[in-house]
Amino acid sequence: KGDVHDIGKNIVSVVLSCNNYEIIDLGVMTPTETIIDTAIKEKVDIIGLSGLITPSLDEMIHVAKELERNKLKIPLLIGGATTSKIHTALRIDPEYSAPVVHVKDASRSVNVVNNLLSKGLKENYLKELKENYKNSIEKYEKTKSGAKYLTLDEARNNKLNFNWSDYEIKKPAFLGNKVLENYPIKQLINYIDWTFFFHQWDMPGRYPKIFDDPIKGKEAKKLFDDAQDMLERIVQKNILKANGVFGFYPVHSVSDDIKVYNSKGTEETGVFNFLRNQRVKEENESNLCLSDFVLPESENRKDYIGLFAVTAGLGAEKWVKEFKEAGNDYDAIMLKILADRLAEAFAELLHEKVRKEYWGYSTDEKLTQDEILHERYIGIRPAIGYPSLPDHTLKKKLFELLDAENQAEISLTESCMMIPQAAVSGFYFAHPESQYFNVQKISKDQVQDYAVRAEISLDEAEKRLAQNLNYK
Repeated sequence: KGDVHDIGKNIVSVVLSCNNYEIIDLGVMTPTETIIDTAIKEKVDIIGLSGLITPSLDEMIHVAKELERNKLKIPLLIGGATTSKIHTALRIDPEYSAPVVHVKDASRSVNVVNNLLSKGLKENYLKELKENYKNSIEKYEKTKSGAKYLTLDEARNNKLNFNWSDYEIKKPAFLGNKVLENYPIKQLINYIDWTFFFHQWDMPGRYPKIFDDPIKGKEAKKLFDDAQDMLERIVQKNILKANGVFGFYPVHSVSDDIKVYNSKGTEETGVFNFLRNQRVKEENESNLCLSDFVLPESENRKDYIGLFAVTAGLGAEKWVKEFKEAGNDYDAIMLKILADRLAEAFAELLHEKVRKEYWGYSTDEKLTQDEILHERYIGIRPAIGYPSLPDHTLKKKLFELLDAENQAEISLTESCMMIPQAAVSGFYFAHPESQYFNVQKISKDQVQDYAVRAEISLDEAEKRLAQNLNYK
Protein backbone atom coordinates (compact mmCIF):
# COMPACT_ATOMS: atom_id res chain seq x y z
CA LYS A 1 0.00 0.00 0.00
CA GLY A 2 1.37 3.42 -0.99
CA ASP A 3 4.37 1.95 -2.85
CA VAL A 4 4.49 1.92 -6.66
CA HIS A 5 7.94 0.54 -7.41
CA ASP A 6 7.78 -3.07 -8.59
CA ILE A 7 10.87 -3.79 -10.70
CA GLY A 8 12.44 -6.11 -8.10
CA LYS A 9 9.10 -7.86 -7.55
CA ASN A 10 8.74 -8.42 -11.29
CA ILE A 11 12.22 -9.93 -11.52
CA VAL A 12 11.42 -12.29 -8.61
CA SER A 13 8.19 -13.24 -10.39
CA VAL A 14 10.05 -14.16 -13.59
CA VAL A 15 12.76 -16.09 -11.71
CA LEU A 16 10.21 -18.15 -9.76
CA SER A 17 8.00 -18.69 -12.82
CA CYS A 18 11.00 -20.09 -14.68
CA ASN A 19 11.36 -22.58 -11.82
CA ASN A 20 7.77 -23.83 -12.19
CA TYR A 21 6.13 -21.74 -9.47
CA GLU A 22 2.78 -20.13 -10.19
CA ILE A 23 2.76 -16.41 -9.35
CA ILE A 24 -0.30 -14.32 -8.52
CA ASP A 25 0.82 -10.73 -9.07
CA LEU A 26 -1.38 -8.25 -7.19
CA GLY A 27 0.49 -5.27 -8.67
CA VAL A 28 1.42 -2.12 -6.78
CA MET A 29 -0.39 -0.07 -4.09
CA THR A 30 -1.96 -3.27 -2.70
CA PRO A 31 -3.86 -2.94 0.62
CA THR A 32 -3.47 -5.58 3.33
CA GLU A 33 -7.07 -6.81 2.98
CA THR A 34 -6.49 -7.67 -0.70
CA ILE A 35 -3.30 -9.57 0.12
CA ILE A 36 -5.00 -11.63 2.85
CA ASP A 37 -8.25 -12.24 0.94
CA THR A 38 -6.34 -13.42 -2.15
CA ALA A 39 -4.01 -15.62 -0.10
CA ILE A 40 -7.00 -17.39 1.49
CA LYS A 41 -9.03 -17.67 -1.72
CA GLU A 42 -6.14 -18.99 -3.83
CA LYS A 43 -4.73 -21.23 -1.07
CA VAL A 44 -1.24 -19.85 -1.68
CA ASP A 45 1.90 -21.46 -0.29
CA ILE A 46 3.84 -18.23 0.24
CA ILE A 47 3.19 -14.47 0.38
CA GLY A 48 5.84 -12.00 -0.81
CA LEU A 49 6.00 -8.31 0.08
CA SER A 50 8.19 -5.81 -1.74
CA GLY A 51 8.86 -2.18 -0.92
CA LEU A 52 11.18 0.61 -2.01
CA ILE A 53 10.51 3.44 0.45
CA THR A 54 10.80 3.52 4.25
CA PRO A 55 7.02 3.90 4.92
CA SER A 56 6.67 0.47 3.27
CA LEU A 57 8.60 -1.05 6.18
CA ASP A 58 5.83 -0.02 8.59
CA GLU A 59 3.23 -1.30 6.13
CA MET A 60 4.98 -4.70 6.14
CA ILE A 61 4.77 -4.80 9.95
CA HIS A 62 1.04 -4.08 9.66
CA VAL A 63 0.60 -6.91 7.14
CA ALA A 64 2.41 -9.35 9.48
CA LYS A 65 0.16 -8.32 12.39
CA GLU A 66 -2.97 -8.81 10.28
CA LEU A 67 -1.80 -12.22 9.07
CA GLU A 68 -1.35 -13.22 12.71
CA ARG A 69 -4.74 -11.78 13.68
CA ASN A 70 -6.34 -13.86 10.92
CA LYS A 71 -4.55 -16.97 12.31
CA LEU A 72 -2.76 -17.65 9.02
CA LYS A 73 0.40 -19.76 8.87
CA ILE A 74 1.59 -18.87 5.36
CA PRO A 75 5.33 -18.09 5.14
CA LEU A 76 6.08 -14.43 4.44
CA LEU A 77 8.94 -13.25 2.18
CA ILE A 78 10.28 -9.70 2.64
CA GLY A 79 12.25 -7.91 -0.08
CA GLY A 80 13.01 -4.50 -1.54
CA ALA A 81 15.63 -1.77 -1.45
CA THR A 82 14.89 -0.39 2.03
CA THR A 83 14.37 -3.77 3.68
CA SER A 84 17.09 -5.55 5.63
CA LYS A 85 17.67 -8.73 7.59
CA ILE A 86 17.97 -6.83 10.87
CA HIS A 87 14.71 -4.89 10.34
CA THR A 88 12.94 -8.13 9.41
CA ALA A 89 14.33 -9.90 12.48
CA LEU A 90 13.62 -7.05 14.90
CA ARG A 91 10.36 -5.59 13.68
CA ILE A 92 8.48 -8.00 11.36
CA ASP A 93 9.33 -11.54 12.48
CA PRO A 94 8.13 -11.02 16.12
CA GLU A 95 4.67 -10.01 14.83
CA TYR A 96 3.96 -13.28 12.97
CA SER A 97 4.26 -16.84 14.23
CA ALA A 98 4.73 -18.30 10.74
CA PRO A 99 8.14 -18.08 8.98
CA VAL A 100 9.25 -14.57 7.95
CA VAL A 101 12.24 -14.55 5.60
CA HIS A 102 14.23 -11.58 4.34
CA VAL A 103 15.31 -12.26 0.74
CA LYS A 104 18.26 -10.06 -0.17
CA ASP A 105 17.88 -10.25 -3.95
CA ALA A 106 15.87 -11.99 -6.66
CA SER A 107 18.51 -14.61 -7.39
CA ARG A 108 18.07 -16.08 -3.88
CA SER A 109 14.29 -16.40 -4.05
CA VAL A 110 14.26 -19.88 -5.61
CA ASN A 111 16.47 -21.38 -2.90
CA VAL A 112 14.36 -19.76 -0.15
CA VAL A 113 11.07 -20.99 -1.63
CA ASN A 114 12.45 -24.49 -2.23
CA ASN A 115 13.54 -24.73 1.41
CA LEU A 116 10.22 -23.46 2.75
CA LEU A 117 8.17 -25.90 0.66
CA SER A 118 10.35 -28.98 1.08
CA LYS A 119 9.35 -31.27 3.94
CA GLY A 120 12.89 -32.58 4.14
CA LEU A 121 14.58 -29.16 4.16
CA LYS A 122 12.11 -26.86 5.92
CA GLU A 123 12.82 -27.79 9.56
CA ASN A 124 16.61 -27.32 9.38
CA TYR A 125 16.23 -24.22 7.22
CA LEU A 126 13.94 -22.50 9.74
CA LYS A 127 16.16 -23.54 12.63
CA GLU A 128 19.16 -21.95 10.91
CA LEU A 129 17.07 -18.88 10.03
CA LYS A 130 16.05 -18.30 13.67
CA GLU A 131 19.67 -18.72 14.78
CA ASN A 132 20.76 -16.28 12.07
CA TYR A 133 18.17 -13.72 13.19
CA LYS A 134 19.21 -14.16 16.82
CA ASN A 135 22.89 -13.56 15.96
CA SER A 136 22.00 -10.51 13.83
CA ILE A 137 19.97 -8.98 16.67
CA GLU A 138 22.74 -9.60 19.20
CA LYS A 139 25.30 -8.03 16.87
CA TYR A 140 22.99 -5.07 16.23
CA GLU A 141 22.32 -4.52 19.95
CA LYS A 142 26.04 -4.69 20.69
CA THR A 143 26.82 -2.15 17.97
CA LYS A 144 23.94 0.05 19.10
CA SER A 145 25.02 -0.01 22.74
CA GLY A 146 28.56 0.96 21.70
CA ALA A 147 27.39 3.95 19.65
CA LYS A 148 27.49 7.27 21.47
CA TYR A 149 25.17 10.16 20.76
CA LEU A 150 25.01 13.85 21.64
CA THR A 151 21.96 15.70 22.84
CA LEU A 152 20.36 17.90 20.18
CA ASP A 153 21.82 21.05 21.78
CA GLU A 154 25.30 19.49 21.84
CA ALA A 155 24.96 18.45 18.19
CA ARG A 156 23.85 21.95 17.20
CA ASN A 157 26.85 23.40 19.02
CA ASN A 158 29.00 21.17 16.82
CA LYS A 159 27.35 22.28 13.56
CA LEU A 160 29.34 23.14 10.46
CA ASN A 161 30.36 26.78 10.77
CA PHE A 162 31.49 29.20 8.07
CA ASN A 163 32.72 32.74 7.96
CA TRP A 164 29.51 33.92 6.31
CA SER A 165 30.73 37.51 6.01
CA ASP A 166 33.24 36.34 3.37
CA TYR A 167 30.71 34.17 1.54
CA GLU A 168 29.85 35.47 -1.93
CA ILE A 169 26.27 34.57 -2.80
CA LYS A 170 25.52 33.86 -6.44
CA LYS A 171 22.02 34.87 -7.49
CA PRO A 172 20.36 32.43 -9.96
CA ALA A 173 19.56 33.56 -13.51
CA PHE A 174 15.86 33.60 -12.56
CA LEU A 175 13.69 33.18 -9.46
CA GLY A 176 10.54 31.10 -9.42
CA ASN A 177 9.91 27.99 -11.51
CA LYS A 178 10.82 26.79 -14.97
CA VAL A 179 9.11 23.89 -16.75
CA LEU A 180 10.85 21.44 -19.07
CA GLU A 181 8.18 19.57 -21.03
CA ASN A 182 8.85 16.59 -23.29
CA TYR A 183 12.60 16.87 -22.85
CA PRO A 184 14.48 14.97 -25.61
CA ILE A 185 15.20 11.45 -24.33
CA LYS A 186 18.19 11.25 -26.67
CA GLN A 187 19.94 13.98 -24.67
CA LEU A 188 19.56 12.02 -21.43
CA ILE A 189 21.20 8.79 -22.61
CA ASN A 190 24.82 10.00 -22.14
CA TYR A 191 24.04 10.70 -18.47
CA ILE A 192 22.92 7.15 -17.63
CA ASP A 193 24.91 5.53 -14.82
CA TRP A 194 25.19 2.00 -16.17
CA THR A 195 26.61 0.61 -12.92
CA PHE A 196 23.20 1.07 -11.28
CA PHE A 197 21.48 -0.37 -14.36
CA PHE A 198 23.24 -3.67 -13.67
CA HIS A 199 22.49 -3.42 -9.95
CA GLN A 200 18.77 -3.23 -10.73
CA TRP A 201 19.12 -6.52 -12.58
CA ASP A 202 20.72 -8.03 -9.45
CA MET A 203 24.05 -8.05 -11.26
CA PRO A 204 26.44 -6.09 -9.00
CA GLY A 205 29.65 -4.77 -10.55
CA ARG A 206 31.07 -1.55 -11.91
CA TYR A 207 30.54 -0.52 -15.51
CA PRO A 208 32.42 -1.12 -17.83
CA LYS A 209 34.65 -3.49 -15.80
CA ILE A 210 31.70 -5.85 -15.36
CA PHE A 211 32.15 -6.96 -18.99
CA ASP A 212 35.52 -8.51 -18.03
CA ASP A 213 34.04 -10.59 -15.20
CA PRO A 214 34.70 -14.28 -15.97
CA ILE A 215 31.31 -15.36 -14.59
CA LYS A 216 28.82 -12.61 -15.47
CA GLY A 217 30.73 -10.63 -18.14
CA LYS A 218 29.08 -12.33 -21.13
CA GLU A 219 25.53 -11.96 -19.74
CA ALA A 220 26.26 -8.36 -18.72
CA LYS A 221 27.31 -7.51 -22.28
CA LYS A 222 24.16 -9.13 -23.69
CA LEU A 223 22.03 -7.19 -21.19
CA PHE A 224 23.80 -3.96 -22.14
CA ASP A 225 23.29 -4.60 -25.87
CA ASP A 226 19.60 -5.32 -25.30
CA ALA A 227 19.35 -2.05 -23.38
CA GLN A 228 20.84 -0.15 -26.34
CA ASP A 229 18.23 -1.72 -28.62
CA MET A 230 15.46 -0.73 -26.22
CA LEU A 231 16.80 2.84 -25.97
CA GLU A 232 16.72 3.05 -29.76
CA ARG A 233 13.08 1.93 -29.74
CA ILE A 234 12.24 4.40 -26.95
CA VAL A 235 13.65 7.28 -29.01
CA GLN A 236 12.28 6.18 -32.39
CA LYS A 237 8.75 5.36 -31.16
CA ASN A 238 8.47 8.09 -28.51
CA ILE A 239 7.73 5.38 -25.94
CA LEU A 240 8.68 7.56 -22.95
CA LYS A 241 8.06 11.21 -22.20
CA ALA A 242 10.37 13.20 -19.90
CA ASN A 243 9.03 16.20 -17.98
CA GLY A 244 10.63 18.33 -15.32
CA VAL A 245 10.08 21.42 -13.22
CA PHE A 246 12.66 23.23 -11.14
CA GLY A 247 12.93 26.55 -9.38
CA PHE A 248 15.07 28.86 -7.28
CA TYR A 249 13.93 30.74 -4.19
CA PRO A 250 15.39 33.19 -1.67
CA VAL A 251 16.00 31.48 1.69
CA HIS A 252 17.41 31.80 5.20
CA SER A 253 18.37 29.13 7.67
CA VAL A 254 16.95 29.30 11.18
CA SER A 255 18.64 26.65 13.30
CA ASP A 256 17.73 23.34 11.56
CA ASP A 257 15.02 24.85 9.34
CA ILE A 258 15.15 26.63 6.01
CA LYS A 259 12.64 29.44 5.45
CA VAL A 260 11.61 29.91 1.81
CA TYR A 261 10.44 33.28 0.45
CA ASN A 262 8.61 34.33 -2.69
CA SER A 263 10.64 35.38 -5.74
CA LYS A 264 10.75 38.98 -4.49
CA GLY A 265 12.02 37.85 -1.10
CA THR A 266 9.24 39.76 0.66
CA GLU A 267 6.92 37.01 1.88
CA GLU A 268 7.56 33.65 3.51
CA THR A 269 6.04 30.83 1.42
CA GLY A 270 7.13 27.76 3.34
CA VAL A 271 9.52 26.14 5.80
CA PHE A 272 11.52 22.95 5.31
CA ASN A 273 12.30 21.15 8.57
CA PHE A 274 15.54 19.19 8.45
CA LEU A 275 17.27 16.76 10.83
CA ARG A 276 20.74 16.86 12.37
CA ASN A 277 23.15 13.99 12.85
CA GLN A 278 23.69 13.33 16.59
CA ARG A 279 26.40 10.66 16.53
CA VAL A 280 29.55 11.53 18.53
CA LYS A 281 32.19 12.57 15.98
CA GLU A 282 35.93 12.49 15.68
CA GLU A 283 37.77 15.74 16.38
CA ASN A 284 37.20 18.38 13.68
CA GLU A 285 34.11 16.52 12.39
CA SER A 286 30.76 18.30 12.49
CA ASN A 287 27.24 17.08 13.24
CA LEU A 288 25.64 18.05 9.98
CA CYS A 289 22.21 19.32 9.01
CA LEU A 290 21.32 20.54 5.50
CA SER A 291 20.45 23.95 6.95
CA ASP A 292 24.17 24.38 7.76
CA PHE A 293 24.80 25.04 4.06
CA VAL A 294 22.41 28.03 3.92
CA LEU A 295 23.01 31.59 5.12
CA PRO A 296 21.55 32.20 8.62
CA GLU A 297 18.73 34.70 9.07
CA SER A 298 20.98 36.79 11.34
CA GLU A 299 23.21 37.73 8.40
CA ASN A 300 20.64 40.13 6.92
CA ARG A 301 21.21 38.89 3.37
CA LYS A 302 19.25 36.41 1.30
CA ASP A 303 20.71 33.11 0.17
CA TYR A 304 19.11 30.82 -2.46
CA ILE A 305 18.01 27.21 -2.76
CA GLY A 306 16.94 25.14 -5.72
CA LEU A 307 14.08 22.62 -5.91
CA PHE A 308 13.45 20.06 -8.64
CA ALA A 309 11.18 17.22 -9.72
CA VAL A 310 11.82 15.25 -12.92
CA THR A 311 10.45 12.12 -14.55
CA ALA A 312 11.26 10.02 -17.59
CA GLY A 313 8.49 7.51 -16.99
CA LEU A 314 5.43 9.10 -18.59
CA GLY A 315 3.90 6.62 -21.00
CA ALA A 316 5.77 3.64 -19.59
CA GLU A 317 2.76 1.83 -18.12
CA LYS A 318 0.96 1.61 -21.48
CA TRP A 319 3.94 -0.12 -23.09
CA VAL A 320 4.65 -2.31 -20.06
CA LYS A 321 1.06 -3.53 -20.24
CA GLU A 322 1.42 -4.30 -23.96
CA PHE A 323 4.68 -6.18 -23.40
CA LYS A 324 3.17 -8.25 -20.57
CA GLU A 325 0.02 -9.07 -22.52
CA ALA A 326 2.27 -10.32 -25.33
CA GLY A 327 4.08 -12.54 -22.78
CA ASN A 328 7.23 -10.42 -23.01
CA ASP A 329 8.16 -9.88 -19.34
CA TYR A 330 11.80 -9.25 -20.25
CA ASP A 331 11.04 -6.14 -22.33
CA ALA A 332 8.54 -4.94 -19.69
CA ILE A 333 11.22 -5.07 -16.98
CA MET A 334 13.88 -3.62 -19.29
CA LEU A 335 11.64 -0.64 -20.09
CA LYS A 336 10.93 0.04 -16.40
CA ILE A 337 14.60 -0.14 -15.47
CA LEU A 338 15.63 2.14 -18.35
CA ALA A 339 12.88 4.60 -17.40
CA ASP A 340 14.37 4.66 -13.88
CA ARG A 341 17.89 5.19 -15.24
CA LEU A 342 16.69 7.94 -17.61
CA ALA A 343 14.95 9.75 -14.73
CA GLU A 344 18.22 9.69 -12.76
CA ALA A 345 20.04 10.80 -15.92
CA PHE A 346 17.59 13.69 -16.30
CA ALA A 347 18.32 14.74 -12.70
CA GLU A 348 22.06 14.58 -13.44
CA LEU A 349 21.83 16.55 -16.69
CA LEU A 350 19.60 19.21 -15.12
CA HIS A 351 21.95 19.58 -12.16
CA GLU A 352 24.82 20.24 -14.58
CA LYS A 353 22.77 22.92 -16.34
CA VAL A 354 21.86 24.42 -12.95
CA ARG A 355 25.52 24.64 -11.93
CA LYS A 356 26.71 26.09 -15.24
CA GLU A 357 23.73 28.08 -16.56
CA TYR A 358 20.51 28.43 -14.57
CA TRP A 359 22.18 29.18 -11.23
CA GLY A 360 25.62 29.64 -12.72
CA TYR A 361 27.64 29.27 -9.54
CA SER A 362 30.10 27.00 -11.36
CA THR A 363 30.25 28.41 -14.91
CA ASP A 364 33.86 27.33 -15.47
CA GLU A 365 33.16 23.67 -14.64
CA LYS A 366 34.89 21.35 -17.08
CA LEU A 367 34.24 17.75 -16.07
CA THR A 368 34.14 14.53 -18.04
CA GLN A 369 30.98 12.43 -18.04
CA ASP A 370 32.66 9.99 -15.68
CA GLU A 371 33.62 12.80 -13.27
CA ILE A 372 30.02 14.08 -13.31
CA LEU A 373 28.66 10.61 -12.48
CA HIS A 374 31.17 10.41 -9.62
CA GLU A 375 29.97 13.82 -8.32
CA ARG A 376 33.26 15.69 -8.62
CA TYR A 377 31.35 18.97 -8.98
CA ILE A 378 30.57 21.76 -6.49
CA GLY A 379 27.22 21.58 -4.69
CA ILE A 380 24.80 18.75 -3.96
CA ARG A 381 21.27 17.66 -4.95
CA PRO A 382 19.96 15.51 -2.06
CA ALA A 383 16.79 13.58 -2.89
CA ILE A 384 13.98 13.35 -0.35
CA GLY A 385 13.87 9.96 1.36
CA TYR A 386 17.63 9.48 1.22
CA PRO A 387 19.99 9.48 4.27
CA SER A 388 20.14 13.25 4.83
CA LEU A 389 16.39 13.69 4.18
CA PRO A 390 14.57 10.67 5.66
CA ASP A 391 11.12 12.31 6.00
CA HIS A 392 9.26 11.61 2.74
CA THR A 393 6.50 14.09 3.64
CA LEU A 394 8.85 16.96 2.73
CA LYS A 395 7.85 16.16 -0.86
CA LYS A 396 4.42 17.67 -0.17
CA LYS A 397 5.86 21.17 0.36
CA LEU A 398 8.34 20.77 -2.47
CA PHE A 399 5.61 19.65 -4.89
CA GLU A 400 3.38 22.51 -3.76
CA LEU A 401 6.07 25.13 -4.42
CA LEU A 402 6.90 23.61 -7.81
CA ASP A 403 3.26 22.82 -8.69
CA ALA A 404 4.83 19.56 -9.87
CA GLU A 405 1.58 17.68 -10.49
CA ASN A 406 0.29 20.27 -12.96
CA GLN A 407 3.62 21.37 -14.42
CA ALA A 408 5.42 18.02 -14.75
CA GLU A 409 2.61 15.43 -14.45
CA ILE A 410 4.21 13.91 -11.33
CA SER A 411 1.91 13.08 -8.40
CA LEU A 412 2.35 11.61 -4.91
CA THR A 413 0.82 8.53 -3.31
CA GLU A 414 -0.47 8.61 0.28
CA SER A 415 3.02 7.46 1.37
CA CYS A 416 4.59 10.30 -0.66
CA MET A 417 5.99 8.04 -3.34
CA MET A 418 6.12 9.58 -6.79
CA ILE A 419 4.03 8.52 -9.78
CA PRO A 420 5.37 7.73 -12.38
CA GLN A 421 7.77 5.52 -10.45
CA ALA A 422 10.63 6.70 -12.67
CA ALA A 423 10.93 10.09 -10.97
CA VAL A 424 13.41 12.03 -8.84
CA SER A 425 12.87 15.09 -6.63
CA GLY A 426 14.95 17.05 -4.17
CA PHE A 427 16.98 20.19 -3.50
CA TYR A 428 19.97 22.03 -4.92
CA PHE A 429 22.57 23.44 -2.53
CA ALA A 430 25.33 25.59 -4.03
CA HIS A 431 27.62 26.18 -1.06
CA PRO A 432 31.13 24.88 -1.93
CA GLU A 433 31.34 22.93 1.34
CA SER A 434 27.90 21.33 1.06
CA GLN A 435 28.13 17.55 1.24
CA TYR A 436 26.08 14.40 1.49
CA PHE A 437 25.75 12.77 4.91
CA ASN A 438 23.61 10.32 6.84
CA VAL A 439 21.32 11.59 9.63
CA GLN A 440 21.46 8.08 11.18
CA LYS A 441 19.82 7.55 14.59
CA ILE A 442 18.30 10.49 16.46
CA SER A 443 17.23 10.91 20.09
CA LYS A 444 13.82 11.67 21.52
CA ASP A 445 14.73 15.32 22.15
CA GLN A 446 15.27 15.85 18.42
CA VAL A 447 12.05 14.05 17.50
CA GLN A 448 10.14 16.23 19.98
CA ASP A 449 11.85 19.33 18.57
CA TYR A 450 11.01 18.19 15.03
CA ALA A 451 7.36 17.70 15.99
CA VAL A 452 7.18 21.26 17.35
CA ARG A 453 8.91 22.78 14.30
CA ALA A 454 6.79 20.79 11.83
CA GLU A 455 3.62 21.49 13.87
CA ILE A 456 2.70 17.81 14.14
CA SER A 457 2.10 15.43 17.05
CA LEU A 458 4.92 13.42 18.60
CA ASP A 459 3.22 10.23 17.38
CA GLU A 460 3.18 11.55 13.82
CA ALA A 461 6.85 12.59 14.07
CA GLU A 462 7.78 9.13 15.33
CA LYS A 463 5.83 7.56 12.49
CA ARG A 464 7.61 9.69 9.87
CA LEU A 465 11.03 9.05 11.36
CA ALA A 466 10.52 5.46 12.53
CA GLN A 467 13.70 4.17 10.93
CA ASN A 468 15.85 6.89 12.57
CA LEU A 469 14.63 6.57 16.16
CA ASN A 470 17.30 5.72 18.70
CA TYR A 471 14.84 4.79 21.44
CA LYS A 472 12.44 2.28 19.84
